[in-house]
Amino acid sequence: MNRSVLECDTDVGVPESDKLVRFVVHGVLLNIIGAGGLLGNALSVLVLSRPQMRSSINCLLVGLAACDTVLILTSVLLFGLTAIYPYTGLMRYYYYHICPHLTPYAYPIANVAQTMSVYLTLIVTVERWVAVCHPFRAKALCTSSRARWYVLGTAAFAFVYNAPKFFEAEVVVEGDADLGEIIYCVRANMEFRTDKYVAVYIHWMYLVVMYIVPFSALAALNACIVRQVRRAQAERARLSRVQRRELGLATMLLVVVLVFFLCNLLPLVTNAFEVFLGEAFDNLDPLVKTSNLLVTINSSVNFVIYVIFGEKFKRVFLKMFCAARLRARTTLRDSPEHTRDDSFASCGERVSLRMTRNGTLRRSDTRSTRLSRPRRAASPAPTVYYPAPTPSTELSVASADAPPAAARWNGHARLHF
Repeated sequence: MNRSVLECDTDVGVPESDKLVRFVVHGVLLNIIGAGGLLGNALSVLVLSRPQMRSSINCLLVGLAACDTVLILTSVLLFGLTAIYPYTGLMRYYYYHICPHLTPYAYPIANVAQTMSVYLTLIVTVERWVAVCHPFRAKALCTSSRARWYVLGTAAFAFVYNAPKFFEAEVVVEGDADLGEIIYCVRANMEFRTDKYVAVYIHWMYLVVMYIVPFSALAALNACIVRQVRRAQAERARLSRVQRRELGLATMLLVVVLVFFLCNLLPLVTNAFEVFLGEAFDNLDPLVKTSNLLVTINSSVNFVIYVIFGEKFKRVFLKMFCAARLRARTTLRDSPEHTRDDSFASCGERVSLRMTRNGTLRRSDTRSTRLSRPRRAASPAPTVYYPAPTPSTELSVASADAPPAAARWNGHARLHF
């Protein structure tokens, strides 16, 4: 393989086995999964932005999908595309001319998106916790206007916290007159990245702010949600349709949290190794590459979870993109009125379920229908209504019928200079 001998210092002496691992993990898997994640997040934003999906939690999920999109895009630019040249010799111009100029800006932006994803996930989990465990406060706390302020506040915090990262890297020019070529290399700004800065800000603050605080809060909040779900399942037969749907949303949140823990366990371990092992951490480079891949997977999987567990999300998605195929099977259940509100009180006409004497189930007539029909003789048999759920087992609907928060948490996607 013919290659120029002009290389950056960080590329000299790298074993072929390391180049192969980097190519497979980043150059192939990360790029493929990242492309799917970009498409999935774009579809999520389109569906969640529909007027019938407007709610506080969906506003947060749109911001979360946007952060995931930025994080995936920067990961592909910094890790995915740069893994192709060292092993194949292709895309040399991007490796030595385009990427070095992108890195000083893409690297801090990736960290901003990562911080926003972590804390938007925490805010969405708090919203779901309020809706499930404190339903009487949900109407005041879980509003679309408050959700927009939460997103803006999270963005401000993320930019302030990651502001020093804009000064960590610098681009240097290297060239050889005999070869007639100039290349650009990225290296750490050693005047800015002092030993104290690395130990305090990069290692310990990152571990506390990005892992310990949100990890502990997510674990505590989801433990409360699990306890409430188990309590509701014990009384599932007495729950209304709306309450059962809320129970399904809480179950979806548990699936999201499980995926989050699986994808972020290795990044948590690699960050702990970096803090406590110091120089020995350089020997764990394959773990860092794998953790970056898991971060990309976690940022790309939300759309799949929404489609599988979010009934309304799936219905709106199918109506948007599969209308021609489903037009023949469109029913009253898929009408816009039903999409806007799935509760029993729909379009101002309250509908109740009752059991007649022979055990059959029917709907009571609306007011307009009763006025238009001739009055019938009253049935001698008494009407028996379903008993109302007890307050201890009731799950309130505090937000719109949207898929709950993707309680996810991005791992360590750091450039090691």
